[in-house]
Amino acid sequence: MVDAVGNALSDGDAVTLIKDLTVKGAGQTLKRGTVIKSIRLTGDDQEIDCRHPSIKGLVLRAEFVRKV
Repeated sequence: MVDAVGNALSDGDAVTLIKDLTVKGAGQTLKRGTVIKSIRLTGDDQEIDCRHPSIKGLVLRAEFVRKV
């Protein structure tokens, strides 16, 4: 799996958002530049399971993140 610029991602990596994302169901927007730590790869090639302090069960698309 690769991020938006082509860097390889693996479990435990930290990523940063490259775009403001509105989170469905949470009524909240994650701003560009937000760092997400300790990602987990899923069975889907484009989905990343991660945690954010205010949102539980967050799944991001790899096209919106860049490895730190």
